[in-house]
Amino acid sequence: MLRATGIRFSADFAQLQKQTGQLLARLRRDIRTAENELVRLKKDEAMLATLAGVRATASRHPGSRPSRTSRINWTNVLEQMPPQFKAGDVRKVRGVQKKRPSEIFAAITRWIAGGNVKRKKRGLYEKAQPRKGGKAA
Repeated sequence: MLRATGIRFSADFAQLQKQTGQLLARLRRDIRTAENELVRLKKDEAMLATLAGVRATASRHPGSRPSRTSRINWTNVLEQMPPQFKAGDVRKVRGVQKKRPSEIFAAITRWIAGGNVKRKKRGLYEKAQPRKGGKAA
């Protein structure tokens, strides 16, 4: 009798697995349909916003990637810096406000490697004095 109960449990479990798989497949199909509808609605919104002459609203969900900002000419940013500056001063330049700290420090590192900037102490940088040839040291 114990064996028959085990067989019955196995059959019930297999049936439950089959039903769960069917529900999962249906749910995935519904999600795909909803995502396609959302893409269509976003395209419609963008088209209507263009016709109205306004910028489409970018809905942001937690964990979503921030939208990309335009490319920055870091040489122009360096030209706008005072003789001594901090990373916070770089962030004040127009167009750099939304850049990640890693991007700003990467630019400062490139300036240092290129000889355009010297590190005075932690967090404080100084523009290199131009040589007589006209280029920065």
